[in-house]
Amino acid sequence: MARRYTPEKREVTPDVRFKNLDVQMMINRIMIKGKKSTATRLMYDALDLIEERTGKDPIETFDAALKNVSPLMEVRPRRVGGATYQVPMEVEPSRRKTLAMRWIITASRARPGKSYAEKLANELMDAATNSGAAYRRREEAHRMAEANRAFSHFRL
Repeated sequence: MARRYTPEKREVTPDVRFKNLDVQMMINRIMIKGKKSTATRLMYDALDLIEERTGKDPIETFDAALKNVSPLMEVRPRRVGGATYQVPMEVEPSRRKTLAMRWIITASRARPGKSYAEKLANELMDAATNSGAAYRRREEAHRMAEANRAFSHFRL
């Protein structure tokens, strides 16, 4: 049974410095208690650190990190006659990006010590090189989907 009401998608304006939609979406997700200026500063500090350490364009690293962490498949629960099956499904593009950002933020917050900007920069650099906690999370989702391939005929 589908929900009757789906709220309309909000229009996100690109960020001030890089004119990039994804950076702005990431800033909005980092934000806690409506403190956007703090979230913006943290994001830009992290991108500056990436540029300083790699010597490359930080947006390239950021995009590579998002691409590497974005899951292609995930499992969703489906009830069939009293039993709940984990059915593997493809992830739609908007959700892919959302999950990738959420996992990167969660992983960077869980890192020990240092400032948040440094944790975020490290997590983004790790994700860009196919390592780090956020990348492991994606691999875990893919493994679950692969393990439950037998239930793929129960598509939603």
